[in-house]
Amino acid sequence: MKLAMIQMNSQPDRAHNLAQAVRLMEQAVQQAHPDLIVLPEHFDWSGGTPEQKLLAADDLPGGEAYRTISAFAAKHQIWVHAGSMLERVPGDTKIYNTTVIFDGFGKEVGRYRKIHLFDITTPSGRRYGESETVLPGSNLLVYTLGGLRIGCAICYDLRFSNLFWELARREVDVMILPAAFTSETGRDHWEVLCRARAIEFQTYFVACGQWGAYPSADGTERSCFGNSLVCDPWGRVIARAPEGVGYTTADLQSEAIERARKLIPMAAHRKRLSSCSACQRIEPSFPMKHQTENAV
Repeated sequence: MKLAMIQMNSQPDRAHNLAQAVRLMEQAVQQAHPDLIVLPEHFDWSGGTPEQKLLAADDLPGGEAYRTISAFAAKHQIWVHAGSMLERVPGDTKIYNTTVIFDGFGKEVGRYRKIHLFDITTPSGRRYGESETVLPGSNLLVYTLGGLRIGCAICYDLRFSNLFWELARREVDVMILPAAFTSETGRDHWEVLCRARAIEFQTYFVACGQWGAYPSADGTERSCFGNSLVCDPWGRVIARAPEGVGYTTADLQSEAIERARKLIPMAAHRKRLSSCSACQRIEPSFPMKHQTENAV
């Protein structure tokens, strides 16, 4: 399966962002002919004030971003892993940060709502408080394309291996992570975490990021790390985006997955921790209700 990652520089301007996304996706389709296009987190809206963010949230299905990506997928008969959109929650003052998957007919295959929310302070003292405007999701999404089982995550989820453990238990072959990783944290953590997830679960790891500056609520500029990359199941980086906006492609081979798992049969060796007289029982803490799965 061939995929194309779209690296963007989204702003608090939906028309600008959607025009950029469509332009880059068109280039990828015309020049690289991928089977799947992956967009970054917040491809439809990034930055601005909390009030602007809440007003920008849209209905799913429906909404301008949703309709734009659906129409593109149908026009080009291509699957799109639509990074994340701001999803309005009827009757609530907060929103969801939501990935939507579209098939080659432009139909929604499923959606994943970001579970782990980015409430942190960076080394420079900058505060990020995603939970002030966003509700956490609670369900996994696994879908099948080209014979590969694909699991979903978003940005800050990257730091929580229990989520990927749950996806691994569902025998995924590829993990896709749209992101808007900060430059401060990305310099030290981005690649090592992506490679670790690929190695420990013996899957392809596809991390598609935002790049560059955008205006924040306090009027200052914040910056995303970019460096969209693909790791193979041995943990090697096989594709990396250069600085700036654009697209980067990678070919995913089922043989590479099979080879890594045959050489080091981790699935057969992995054990669950159980209770004993000297320790307390340890259970996965992942707050999953149910799994959604679609196949083609």
